[in-house]
Amino acid sequence: MTSLPRGRAANGHRRRAVAALGAVSAGLLVLSACDKPTPLTTVTVGRNSVSSETDCYNDGNAVKTADLAKCLKSKDIKSITVDPDETVRFGVDPDVADQGWTILMNGQPLTDSSKKTYRTIPGSVFFNAQYGASGDSTLVSIKAGEKDVTGLWSFKLKKDKDA
Repeated sequence: MTSLPRGRAANGHRRRAVAALGAVSAGLLVLSACDKPTPLTTVTVGRNSVSSETDCYNDGNAVKTADLAKCLKSKDIKSITVDPDETVRFGVDPDVADQGWTILMNGQPLTDSSKKTYRTIPGSVFFNAQYGASGDSTLVSIKAGEKDVTGLWSFKLKKDKDA
C-alpha cells in the first residue's frame, strides 16, 4: 500500500508542484516574447567581411514603401573598404535566397534576381560611372523578394584609397 503525505506535508508537495509549474510557465512566456532574428546578409572583400541584420524585414511578407525609404536613409549602415581590383562577394541567408534577391547599387538593380545564397561582382563596378557610381563610396543594397520587397539590407562600399 502506498502512503501519501497528509496535512502539512501534502501542502509542501503542492507548493513545490505549483512553484515548478509557475517556473515552467514563466520560462515559456519569456521564450515566446523573443523575436526571431532577421536573416543575415554578408559582404566580403578579400579577408574582410561585414554582416548585417535589418529592420526592413517582414518575415517573407511585403515591407511597406514608407518603411523602405526610412531604411535607405538609416545612419546605421555598415561599411567595408573595397579595392577595385578585388572581387566583392555577397552572401544571404537561405530564407532570403528562397524568396529571390537582387543587388541594388544606389537604388537601381545591378543584378537580376537570384535564388542562390552567394554572388560575386568585380569591385571596380562599384566605382564605375557607367554603372551609376560617383565619388569614392557607393550605397549597395540587397533586396529580398521578386515582386514585393520583403527585406532590404544596405551597405556602404568605400573605395580603398591605397588601390
